[in-house]
Amino acid sequence: MQDTELYQRILGLESPWSVERVVLDVKGGSVDVFVEHHEQGFPCPTCKKACAIYDHAPSRSWRHLDSCQFKTLLHARTPRVECNEHGIHQVPLPWAEPRSRFTAMFERFAIDVLRETSVTGATRILRISWDEAFGIMERAVERGLARREDVPVEYVGIDEKAIRKGHRYLTIATDLQRGAVLWLGEDRKAETLDGFWQSWTPERRAQVKAVAMDMWEPYFKSTAAHLPDGAAKIVHDRFHIMQHANGAVDKVRRSEHFALMRENDRTLEKSRWMWLYARENVPEKYTERFTQLRRITLRTGKAWMLKEDLRYLWAQATVETGKAFFKRWRRWAKRTTLQPILKVAAMIQGHLANVLTYFEHRVTNAGSESINAIVDKVKTRAAGFRNAENFKTAIYFHCGRLDLYPNALS
Repeated sequence: MQDTELYQRILGLESPWSVERVVLDVKGGSVDVFVEHHEQGFPCPTCKKACAIYDHAPSRSWRHLDSCQFKTLLHARTPRVECNEHGIHQVPLPWAEPRSRFTAMFERFAIDVLRETSVTGATRILRISWDEAFGIMERAVERGLARREDVPVEYVGIDEKAIRKGHRYLTIATDLQRGAVLWLGEDRKAETLDGFWQSWTPERRAQVKAVAMDMWEPYFKSTAAHLPDGAAKIVHDRFHIMQHANGAVDKVRRSEHFALMRENDRTLEKSRWMWLYARENVPEKYTERFTQLRRITLRTGKAWMLKEDLRYLWAQATVETGKAFFKRWRRWAKRTTLQPILKVAAMIQGHLANVLTYFEHRVTNAGSESINAIVDKVKTRAAGFRNAENFKTAIYFHCGRLDLYPNALS
């Protein structure tokens, strides 16, 4: 088999395109594949009517998958056709999408690599620049968002993510059923989230059954304003409530530890992480000491028990039993006089109506939190993102569940 025929098959080229010659540069470590066409006309890209060739663009090159260890480049002059109705247009190429300097096969492989590693790591594997690798990611996200269908979304999660220090945030809207990022907006104001809801038609907003979020007032106002009966569909997420409860336990521990240390009592020394675990998740290496600490009359132990008991709020069967449970829990919290715990109790009481909506909708922001874990990994790989648009692109790429691959035939 001749080199030209081999690369004709490798590239998947069909008439009118064919490989005319192949040049191997052993010293330079590259293979150059020259492609030409043998037709005098092509269909108009818009109306598909047969048109005569108007001229050719200057020769361009596209990076293809390596041939063994050799970098492979495809070269061609792209024809342009003149349509009586639509004017002069460049002919679509079967091996690459417009604006891309890579063949579709290379981009598919690059997308798979970018899914598994950082942009910097991908540059080493693919032997391309950072800008080229990120450009592939950007085009993948652009085509994925363009292909996304407006399927009904019944359960939405709203969360925030810090871009970097200095109170720079992204608002993230998630499809909780599919585990996909739906939308990203800069900042965490009501106006930010307004942009998300306003991007949907009234009919699509009416299909939303519940929205899980923390107790951030701007998110509440925006959602209540844009969804039919919106306030009743908001569920204040138990994950964030338990984060506040864990924070309260840690404040009690710190205060008590400092008081004990003034008396040279090291009882609570190096015990911080033990009190943050749920009862069933305490690691075996901590079990013995943690059991001993809980037997001692400590304010921290009382706070931990209150935190653990609060978890059973979401195990109740109905709104009524949930309300009764919280009433009992709050009375217990008041008796302990632990101020950090009392602040959590007051916070829940102030938002109780939308804490109890859980029993109607049974939805949490767990899907958003799992996406947050992926976002954290993406952020760590990149050592942070100074450019918000780049960060948004990376989130859509890894968390959008988008159809990212190019359409070109090869």
